[in-house]
Amino acid sequence: MNNAATATARTASPVRKLTYSALFLALAMVLPFLTGQIPEIGSMLCPMHIPALLCGFMCGWPWGLAVGFISPLLRSMIFGMPPVWVAIAMAFEMATYGAIAGLLYRKLPKTGWRIYVSLISAMVAGRLVWGLVKFLLTGLQGTEFSLALFLSGAVTTAIPGIILQLILIPIFVVVMERTNMALDV
Repeated sequence: MNNAATATARTASPVRKLTYSALFLALAMVLPFLTGQIPEIGSMLCPMHIPALLCGFMCGWPWGLAVGFISPLLRSMIFGMPPVWVAIAMAFEMATYGAIAGLLYRKLPKTGWRIYVSLISAMVAGRLVWGLVKFLLTGLQGTEFSLALFLSGAVTTAIPGIILQLILIPIFVVVMERTNMALDV
């Protein structure tokens, strides 16, 4: 009987997924304030990426996609940061993070490496999507976007954020699973 109650409690209703997603969206709005005084640190640590990835893991791919897409655009409209051209590319990047993380996490066999495979795949796919969108946007702006600029923006500058995500995201996912906060995993 106790197992049935736990299984029912862990079953994610749309309201529960919406509530978690709202929490992750709020985190995406607030976390950049921790690094906002020094924009270089913010672009290195990528604080908005963490909630989008967590939302994908915890709520599933549609919710991760939505939070990832909305958060940079909403933050740009409300606070003016990131600038709109940056926010557009980030929206597609972070939507990819949430979607791929959520999709792979539910489709892969439940092994110890599932979190890392999902996370790394989402991070690579998101950065590739960011590069493609950035390339298209720079064409519209009449500027150039070279391979060197892509590697600098997607990898070199973001190494501290990549390391932070590889450390924090698996810890948060495991803790949320063990405390029965994960939804439909």
